[in-house]
Amino acid sequence: MSEHKTWFERIMNRFYAIPSVAQLWASRAAQRSAALVAEDGSIPFTRLSKPLSAARGVLITTGGVHLKTQRPFDMENRDGDASYREIPDNVALDEITITHKYYDHRDADADLNVIFPLAHFHELVRQGVVGSLASRHFGFMGHLEGEQLAALMQRSAPEVAAKLRAEGVDFAFLTPA
Repeated sequence: MSEHKTWFERIMNRFYAIPSVAQLWASRAAQRSAALVAEDGSIPFTRLSKPLSAARGVLITTGGVHLKTQRPFDMENRDGDASYREIPDNVALDEITITHKYYDHRDADADLNVIFPLAHFHELVRQGVVGSLASRHFGFMGHLEGEQLAALMQRSAPEVAAKLRAEGVDFAFLTPA
C-alpha cells in the first residue's frame, strides 16, 4: 500500500474516531466475542503471583507493528489479518514499521513508543520496576471479523500463548489500536 491513504480511508479513520461510533463498534465487537467472557459476565483475570520487579513481561499490540523486513499485514482482506509478527526484544526501533489502515498512526510513526513502548519497558527493567522482558514481543493487526477472528482465537492466539508459557512470561502489556 502506498504511503498516502485514499480519501475513503481518511474519512473512515475520522468516522471511527467519533467517540459514539467507536463505542458502538466496540459494543458490537464485544457481543461477537462473548466467548471471552465468563458465564457470570466477568472478564477472565489472573493476579500476578510475584512482585512486578521479579516478573517477566511481553509487549503485545494490535497496532499492526512489525519489522520492516517482515511481510506486512494484509490490508486487502475486509475481515483483517489474524497472523502475528514476532519482534525481537533487542531490535532497534528504526527497524520497526506499522501496517494498519484502520486507525491514524501518524503519532506512532513519529514515536513508536506511543503504540509499542519497548524503549520505556527497557527503562523499567533498568530501574528494577520490571524484572525482565521476553526475548520477543508480538504484533497483531486489530480490526478482525468473521473467519479472521475465528483464526485468531483458534490458531494465532493459542500459538502465541504457548510461546509465552515456554519462555516463562508472567504478564503481557497490551496496546490496542
